[in-house]
Amino acid sequence: MSNRLIDLQNITKAYDGHKVLDDLNLYFNENEFLTLLGPSGCGKTTTLRILGGFETPDEGRVIFSGQDITSLPPNKRQLNTVFQKYALFTHMNIAENIAFGLKISGKSKAYIDDKIKYALKLVNLDGYEKRMPDSLSGGQQQRIAIARAIVNEPKILLLDEPLGALDLKLRQEMQYELIRMKNELGITFIYVTHDQEEALTMSDTIVVMNQGYIQQIGTPEDIYNEPKNAFVADFIGDSNIFPGTMLEDKVVEILGNIFPCVDTGFGHNTPVDVVIRPEDVELGIPGAGTIDGVVSHLIFKGVHYEMEVTACGQEWLVQSTRMHPVGERVSIKIDPFNIQIMNKPESKDEEAVALDV
Repeated sequence: MSNRLIDLQNITKAYDGHKVLDDLNLYFNENEFLTLLGPSGCGKTTTLRILGGFETPDEGRVIFSGQDITSLPPNKRQLNTVFQKYALFTHMNIAENIAFGLKISGKSKAYIDDKIKYALKLVNLDGYEKRMPDSLSGGQQQRIAIARAIVNEPKILLLDEPLGALDLKLRQEMQYELIRMKNELGITFIYVTHDQEEALTMSDTIVVMNQGYIQQIGTPEDIYNEPKNAFVADFIGDSNIFPGTMLEDKVVEILGNIFPCVDTGFGHNTPVDVVIRPEDVELGIPGAGTIDGVVSHLIFKGVHYEMEVTACGQEWLVQSTRMHPVGERVSIKIDPFNIQIMNKPESKDEEAVALDV
């Protein structure tokens, strides 16, 4: 990552008295693939629309390369937006769709022709100049929408759930295409999605949002392996989340049983949330682990088996390449490094506001 390109400073936005963003502060670096991730209504699309100039914040500033662009209209900003609905002009062929913004800018025909060829090659649609939008598949239309955006040479490309309408296989192919395009273009991609796998696959940086607040900022590895709170742990991948008590440094009580861990600084007898990823639960013969249980559910997922184990009155989600049939008694063992300890929020407001981002 290099220089800071854009800053959102103290952004607040409300609709009908309901705050969608509350004092949000966030910055974006040059040549970064940053994803805004969160459930519906978390504020991610509003953040993108404020960046694009389609919404004006009630409070706060948008700073681009040191300049305040908060009140600047979308067509005056050095960025382009690609929406889930491709918004291609159905009465124009592909070349005319791609050239639309360049013609408005008064570029020469030779310049425009070169840009069309370059953009179509970049999105792997060479020779599609004369085709009409309705003759293309959804994935091809999405590529044309991206081509139309990039010919204007924006410093930032905003993408608002652009793959949401595609089927799973095509969506996965487009994820790799977007990574390739971003690397080839050398521009900043800011991507909005509620799809955790999409975010983990493509991003340099993920910003997890909930109820208008940033919950955590980090690399995909940080977000998955070191979630800052139970919301992030639950939203990113599968998790076992149990109430626990931090008895002292490196010792936690979970469901009445003592587990060694590696966390410190929580004090003595402190209520905490405990997060254990299902792939980190080791099953063995009864008595070989910390607690025993019974396999209550089993699904084959292709690369692994997914099991539920009833132990200490709770269901434990387990993912393993080794199958244990329903009804088998097993032990549960957790490596201390794979037990994540988090402060338990004291109120609903504190649950929504991440204090440590």
